[in-house]
Amino acid sequence: MAQVLEFKLPDLGEGLTGAEIVRWLVEVGEVVAVDQPVVEVETAKAMVDVPCPYGGVVTARFGEEGSEVPVGAPLITVAVDGPADDDGRPAGEQRSAADGSRADGSRAEDSRAQAPGSEGSGNVLVGYGTSEAPARRRRVRPGQSAPSAPATPAASTANGRAATAAGGRAPAALRARTAGAVDEPVPVISPLVRRLARQNGLDLREMAGSGPEGLILRADVEYALRAAGTQTGRDRTPTTEPHPRVPPTQAPAPSQAHAPTAPEATRIPLKGIRGVMADKLSRSRTEIPDATCWVDADATELMRARDAMRRFAEERPQNPVTGGPKISVLALLARICTAALARFPELNSSVDMAAREVVRHPAVHLGFAAQTERGLVVPVVRDAHTRNAESLTAEFARLTEAARTGTLTPAELTGGTFTLNNYGVFGVDGSTPIINHPEAAMLGVGRIVPKPWVHEGELAVRQVVQLSLTFDHRVCDGGTAGGFLRYVADCVEQPAVLLRTL
Repeated sequence: MAQVLEFKLPDLGEGLTGAEIVRWLVEVGEVVAVDQPVVEVETAKAMVDVPCPYGGVVTARFGEEGSEVPVGAPLITVAVDGPADDDGRPAGEQRSAADGSRADGSRAEDSRAQAPGSEGSGNVLVGYGTSEAPARRRRVRPGQSAPSAPATPAASTANGRAATAAGGRAPAALRARTAGAVDEPVPVISPLVRRLARQNGLDLREMAGSGPEGLILRADVEYALRAAGTQTGRDRTPTTEPHPRVPPTQAPAPSQAHAPTAPEATRIPLKGIRGVMADKLSRSRTEIPDATCWVDADATELMRARDAMRRFAEERPQNPVTGGPKISVLALLARICTAALARFPELNSSVDMAAREVVRHPAVHLGFAAQTERGLVVPVVRDAHTRNAESLTAEFARLTEAARTGTLTPAELTGGTFTLNNYGVFGVDGSTPIINHPEAAMLGVGRIVPKPWVHEGELAVRQVVQLSLTFDHRVCDGGTAGGFLRYVADCVEQPAVLLRTL
C-alpha cells in the first residue's frame, strides 16, 4: 500500500538555521518525481530551489508563502508506493494516504516514517544529502495505552499539522490534550515567537493561536503581553485567548467612548538578507575600532581614459583583443584598489582576536556593495588582483544581474577581503562607510560631478570625486591608511600611474 513520507527542510549549509518560503512549486494532489523542486525558499544568503528526494503524490504542504521555516521542520508529505503495514492491522482498518483516515471512519495518527524498502534519492540540495530514514512510530489503537517513551515534540507537531492538512482539526486536538502533558507540542513555527514568550515568562501551552491551523503568531504573544500589563495586583497571568471578548456589562466609560485610537507602529521583521546585514553591521560597529579619512580628487583624466577605452572598443568590435564590453568606472576603480592593496597589504587582512593575530590574505577577493529590492548585498569578485579592467567589468555585470534576480550563490556572497562601495550612484558626495565584518577596510566613492578646481595654477571646472576610506585601526595606523588613500587619489587624477604596476 502507499506510504506517507515526510520531507523536511534540509540543512542548507553556511550555518543557516532556516529559510523563508517564497513560492510553492507544487500543489496538494500533484504527482512529483524524485529530485523535482517543490518549493523556492530564500535564505539569508540566496534563493534556493529545494528538490524532494521522494516520488509520489503530494498529500500536504506546511507553511504559507512568506512564512519562515526552521531547518528540520516539515515542508510536504508525499504518498509513495511501498509494502503493506507490518503492524497486523486488518485491511479494512488501514489508513488512506489521501485523507489520513481509516476505512471505518475513525482517525489515525499520520505515519511519517519511511518504509524499510523505500528509498529516496539522497540528494536534497547540491552538495547536501538526506539523513537516514527515521524509525517507524507505533500507532495507538483505541483502547490501547501509549508507548512508554513519549513522542518527541517535533513528531507530535508534525502529526498535528498533517491531520489538519488532511481535513482534521489539529488545533482543537492540541488544546484538548493538556491533561498531564508536560511535553505537549506547541503550534509555533517562528523561533522569534518562542524567544519573545520565554523572555516575558509566557507559557505558550496556555495560548490558542489566531493563525492558520491554530498557529501562535507574534501578534498573539504581543497581545497577551499587553493584556497582562493592564491587569492590576497579583493577577498578571497571560490570557489564553488571542482576542478575548469584553463582557457586555463592561461598557467603556462615557469619557472614553469617543476617545481617538492612536495608530500602532509598523513592525518590519529583520529577516533574510536584511537580517544578516543588520547582524554584520552591528558586529562591525561593536568589535572593530574603525576610523575614516577622506580626500577630494580630480577625476577628469580618469573619465577621459574611460571614454577613450570605450571609443577604442566601439571602433574595433570584431577584434578579439581590443573589442569587448565597455569599461565601467567601477572596474577602473577596482583595478586601482588592487594596485593600492599590493602596495599596502595591511588593509587586505582581518583580525583573529582568539589568537590575537592579524591575518594578511595573499589574494584580493573584492566585494562591492549592490542595492537590490531584497536589501543590500555584497557580491565578491574572486582573485580580483589577477583581472584587468575588461575582466572586472564583465564580472561586475554578471554578479550585479545575479544580485537583482536573487540567484547569487552563498559562495558568491562570502569570502571577501576588501570592499568597494560606490554610493555615488545615489547622488551623494560622501559618506563614512561601515566595514564589512570581518574585513579590515572599505573604500567609498561619491558621485563624480563638475566643480570649481585649481588646475595647473588656474581656476577651472573639473570632474571631482570624494574618496573615503574606513579602516580597522588594529591592522594599521593612520600613516598606512593615508598612504593607501593618497595612492588611490593619485591614480584617479593620473591614470598613467598604473602603468608602473602593469
